[in-house]
Amino acid sequence: MVHKLSLIVNGIKRTVEVKDNEILLDVLRDKLKIKSLKAACWRGECGLCTVLLNGKLVKSCLVLAVEVDGSEIITVEGLVKDGELSPIQRAFIEHGAFQCGFCTPAFVLASHQLLIENPNPSEEEIKEKLGGIICRCGTYLEIIKAIKSASRFYQKK
Repeated sequence: MVHKLSLIVNGIKRTVEVKDNEILLDVLRDKLKIKSLKAACWRGECGLCTVLLNGKLVKSCLVLAVEVDGSEIITVEGLVKDGELSPIQRAFIEHGAFQCGFCTPAFVLASHQLLIENPNPSEEEIKEKLGGIICRCGTYLEIIKAIKSASRFYQKK
């Protein structure tokens, strides 16, 4: 059966047709052409397909697309405002918090959400929040430095 979904993706209202068994990851990548999401394990183990779904971090490979009708989805592209990178995106660049870049969109998005929820996280809180995302290059220390650096932009003035 085919379903017509209405979504807000990175601030833009989108309509897309999906089948009963399609996962959100495939709909975002293949139908909406958002290529920052990576398809790696399709089992929720690597976290590379992480998105914000109605303000919550989810692994899009574990979500059926038919379940998200009327939802708001944010990917790393949605953090850019008026052509300007967000503080966490700039911090990742400044601190070299990536190597191959395959995991970077998921880490940036999860780091952004962490700083929204907790603008001054401890190293342990950072590790806990990012624990479901795998970086095979091992840039974890640089990611932590980037988050600590960007935290000042998320703190209430």
